[in-house]
Amino acid sequence: MAKTPSTTVCPCGSLHPYADCCGRFIEHPECAAPTAEALMRSRYTAYTLGCESYLLATWQDATRPAGLDLADDAGKVKWLGLEIRRTEQGGVNDQAGIVEFVARYKVGGRAHRLHETSRFQRDDGRWFYLDGALHEH
Repeated sequence: MAKTPSTTVCPCGSLHPYADCCGRFIEHPECAAPTAEALMRSRYTAYTLGCESYLLATWQDATRPAGLDLADDAGKVKWLGLEIRRTEQGGVNDQAGIVEFVARYKVGGRAHRLHETSRFQRDDGRWFYLDGALHEH
């Protein structure tokens, strides 16, 4: 996993330092993201850092793949930014939530967009990614 300096602006687009934003969840697994959106942002950041262990740990058991093979993508994918389009529920008192987002990235110099509506579920006080529906462009 690539290490992000604690004073660097977080890749999730929050404009907060990494250590105060997604870093507190990625670097300290005992700290749970308080909302579905916070988990979504931290998962995006984990993708930018190649942190497969965090991504798998925050994926709901029933839908989690065996692995993501992020090492195969190292150096090939350049993540450019995250835009949260909308959220439904997913707050500190909810058990389910939806986050629609667009993640921009480049592969081999060519720009791409991943537009997804993701579902999240809270179990035992922790948010988990359940699944997502891709939007075609």
